[in-house]
Amino acid sequence: MPAKNEDLHGFVPDKSNVALLLIDVINDLEFDSGEELLRHALPMAERLASLMRRAREAGVPVVYVNDNFGKWQSDFKKILEHVLKDDVRGRPLAEILRPEEDDYFVLKPKHSGFFSTTLDILLDYLQAKTLVLTGLTGDICVLFTAHDAYMRDFNLVIPADCVASSDPRENEYTLRKMADLMDADIRPSAEVDFEALKSAPARGGGEPNPEPEPKQIAR
Repeated sequence: MPAKNEDLHGFVPDKSNVALLLIDVINDLEFDSGEELLRHALPMAERLASLMRRAREAGVPVVYVNDNFGKWQSDFKKILEHVLKDDVRGRPLAEILRPEEDDYFVLKPKHSGFFSTTLDILLDYLQAKTLVLTGLTGDICVLFTAHDAYMRDFNLVIPADCVASSDPRENEYTLRKMADLMDADIRPSAEVDFEALKSAPARGGGEPNPEPEPKQIAR
């Protein structure tokens, strides 16, 4: 008997060394800073929707890594239904970034997408080496997920114009820190080349990745 079931019980039939992660974009935003966050998230969502389309066309899996709002009785479909059908602040964001049938979903209990979730297992079966991190919020959940991904030796691409926070200054500061400390590529989403990412060597092996020039915040 093989040590590893290669198809994850039929749910991951394909392999991809690149994965696009959408962090906490299906969110009702019903909290104190939600209105301010929505103001910055909506223009971000339009750019992210375009990035998602290009990822799917390139055969790169889209993975929704989402907060469960502390309700362990809910699954992702219930959360999506709540945000799309109820009169909540985050509805227009979810309408722009609603998932498709072939996308993947991981619910998380804390800030990091890796903490006590199945994300490690999914990425292992996909054989992902490079993660494109996007979503909300740059200074909290994207940051924590990026940290844990870096510790697992993933290559990190974090398009600066596809990450939003309530405070743009904190968002920009955090992006620069992720670029400096985690070697994250923060080039604008329009410059993300999925085919080139597919051929990038794994971090810590092979030829080093070329340093993106310049490292700047997209506006």
